[in-house]
Amino acid sequence: MTMTAEPGSLHQRILSDISEKILSGVWAPGHRIPFEHELTAEYNCSRMTVNKALSQLAKAGLIERRRRSGSFVRRPHSQAAILEIHDIRTEVEATGLPYHFERVSRHKRRSSAEDRELLGLDATGSVLAVECRHFAGKRPFCQEKRLINLSAVPEAEEEEFLEISPNPWLVGHVPWNAAEHRIRAMAADEDVASALDIGVGSPCLVVERRTWNAERPVTQVRFVYAAESHELVARFAPSQG
Repeated sequence: MTMTAEPGSLHQRILSDISEKILSGVWAPGHRIPFEHELTAEYNCSRMTVNKALSQLAKAGLIERRRRSGSFVRRPHSQAAILEIHDIRTEVEATGLPYHFERVSRHKRRSSAEDRELLGLDATGSVLAVECRHFAGKRPFCQEKRLINLSAVPEAEEEEFLEISPNPWLVGHVPWNAAEHRIRAMAADEDVASALDIGVGSPCLVVERRTWNAERPVTQVRFVYAAESHELVARFAPSQG
């Protein structure tokens, strides 16, 4: 007996498959996405399901849809890194909405192999894992998942992060002299969808950041935003000489 997948799971599969090919570089900028009728045949689904997935990819900025020509992997406008470290409160208040945050979880633990890779640690040590949700008015604005290297910031072990969120607290307690940003797109999994009150598979913008103080890793954080409600803008001038 052949089982047919539910439309929702097919939509998620199409979204995930195409996103992975674009983000991994298998489909380079300018590559033509298969036509709707080709995807309909490949996934044995309705054209409406395919159209919905392509529309979400276009909203996320991964593809561009050209009338009568099809859909193509979007060429990036710029590959320049955005180096400013903004506080989420500032981002929210710039929209004119009131800001608040909630701490979802806080755990001290011995660093795992994954923790050490994320932070760039050479040896096992203690880390603090903190998750927060930031709000613009009544709506979730951003999910934050952060690791703090307690050997670099031992005083963080005593901070509950109930009255102040991790970013402004860290800025006020430990200087940083180097930072790395990684910006990518993702389709919301169940955890992100629940945190941001969006549908599973919705396009999201992910900003991952690591900071160092005198060559020592301080923190690694991942911010996830609903793509339809957030953008990153860089302003720059031509280099001199």
